[in-house]
Amino acid sequence: MDNAHQHGLASIRSNYAKFTDKEKKIADYILDNPQNIIHHTINQVSDELDVAESTVFRFCQRIGFKGYQALKIALAAEIVTPMKDIHEKINNGDSIATVSEKVFRSNIKTLEDTLYILDGHAIEQAVGLILAAEKVEFFGNGGSALVALDAYHKFIRSGLQVNANLDSHMQLMSASQLTDRDVAVLVSHSGSTKDMLDVLQVLKEKGVKTVSITNFAKSPLTKEADISLYTVAEETDFRSEALSSRIAQLSIIDALYTNVMIATKEKGKEALQNMRKAISLKRL
Repeated sequence: MDNAHQHGLASIRSNYAKFTDKEKKIADYILDNPQNIIHHTINQVSDELDVAESTVFRFCQRIGFKGYQALKIALAAEIVTPMKDIHEKINNGDSIATVSEKVFRSNIKTLEDTLYILDGHAIEQAVGLILAAEKVEFFGNGGSALVALDAYHKFIRSGLQVNANLDSHMQLMSASQLTDRDVAVLVSHSGSTKDMLDVLQVLKEKGVKTVSITNFAKSPLTKEADISLYTVAEETDFRSEALSSRIAQLSIIDALYTNVMIATKEKGKEALQNMRKAISLKRL
């Protein structure tokens, strides 16, 4: 796996939903205590988790490493010299230009990390669901609501029946009107926002197919969504993970939209031309 030494924790998060119960036990331990892996032998880890050493070793291979030692080296690189210190450690003496450059580099890293763990098969499945749907609705709360609105702004150009609501009550009402022939795309950085989980419950009751875009592979949202797409973002001095992940969420939406437009061919082109013609009325 290329560049795996830079993405140990990200690889675990992105593959979490596919792990067996024993693998999830190991994954949880590493995600909660990555520093322990650096200082413990494989024997110590297996004893602490009450699993066989061979199980730990196979887990390391499952996420793209040659073995336990390779994973230790990867985690040491991530924890001891985190990339955020390189890209966005803001110093009091930094000029406006320097601060701006660090913000851009942080965003670039967020995109690179997200691209690294992007599941092509999951993207393909999500595109397939959207193309087959009678209606596609986008949901998000807080900052994620803006991403959902951006998705609506893009997909309305496709000719598909799409919708998005920013109010949580309207979201529940709208979700209740969807059917098993529709698709809902839920955007939530944490994957554990109550409003979003309430919407998900209504959607599941109605048999609506669901796609989640979130940063945590073991969140309540990803456990219930039919397809999950993940972002990777680190918290920095001036921005939370949720803020840093926004550009990655928008890029996943862009990827879905572009693939849908390519698949719809002439129908998509015609819808886009109709949209451009209508918008031209706003120009003098």
